[in-house]
Amino acid sequence: MSRTYDHLDDRLIAFIKAQKMFFVATAPLGEDGHVNVSPKGYDSFAVINPLTVAYLDLGGSGIETLAHLKENGRITIMFCAFEGKANILRLYGRGEAVSFDDPGFGDLCKLFPPEPRVRSVIKINITRIMDSCGFGVPFYDFTGERDQLRRTHLNRNPEDFKAHRYDRNAQSIDGLEGLIKPDKVKPAE
Repeated sequence: MSRTYDHLDDRLIAFIKAQKMFFVATAPLGEDGHVNVSPKGYDSFAVINPLTVAYLDLGGSGIETLAHLKENGRITIMFCAFEGKANILRLYGRGEAVSFDDPGFGDLCKLFPPEPRVRSVIKINITRIMDSCGFGVPFYDFTGERDQLRRTHLNRNPEDFKAHRYDRNAQSIDGLEGLIKPDKVKPAE
């Protein structure tokens, strides 16, 4: 049976902190667009206050989450208990991406343990909190984080990392605007 909550309380925050992985879901507005679901690991999630959370977007091959947030702001975070009592927790909300060249990026990064390369911080204002039984989620043992993402990022100096991100993450698979260099931003009309 599911239950909704008005805010993240101490018990829910403890559950979030105990999880080693979470999932991020976003979608474009168009009916032909692709729904995106991404798994996230590392110590990359932070509770800012009972209705605001954030996570480090360490980058990968695509820019779907950032592009969807720019278009419509909708986002869902899901945590599953892979050990202990069965539970699934979903955080629904409106998100924004604060990328490495945006004002406030450095301050948001201070919410997390240091990471050598971060593409964006995704900040989410929670509009609905719901948990459910999670009886169908199997048990898994956490044996450690993979290090390939960090090693890949560290093969580029900070400026090369940024240039690569701007080059490879300019648009989503559906053609939505992704990461755009500040000097390429269109002036407001």
